[in-house]
Amino acid sequence: MNFRIGQGFDTHQWVAQRPLILGGITIPHTLGLLGHSDADVLVHAIMDALLGAAGMGDIGLHFPDRDPTFKGADSCQLLSHVVTLLANTGWKIVNVDATVICERPRLAPHVPAMREKLAPLLGITRQEINIKATTTEQLGFTGRNEGAAAMAIALLTDNRPSL
Repeated sequence: MNFRIGQGFDTHQWVAQRPLILGGITIPHTLGLLGHSDADVLVHAIMDALLGAAGMGDIGLHFPDRDPTFKGADSCQLLSHVVTLLANTGWKIVNVDATVICERPRLAPHVPAMREKLAPLLGITRQEINIKATTTEQLGFTGRNEGAAAMAIALLTDNRPSL
């Protein structure tokens, strides 16, 4: 079997008057994340991990932020497109492990809903996607509440039939 690992990282700045969307769900908070799309930093990191594992570049290549088509785009729809690209080229997702980094809001209560939302989009079970939330103990830009970040790693396997 052919296995490939990819890693992804994304970050967005906090802004007022914008919903906070992480892992495809809206989380109650006074701030949201600034971005060309819905700025779902978690889904963006996952997409980059998947694309990287498949050797298909990154989300900037597939969904450029200068393209008005993607203005305000739902990152879960973009993720579905990435999963289709993988399937069409013979890749199957084995598992995803991701971490969201921010001081607030407290994300642990929302992790089950994120896993529930993302697992079917990825074509895997809830047990095959792990999402963690952490802080930087008030260090760096996330610690100063200037923004949020996420990182992800994905494992793919070659799903093409053996000859």
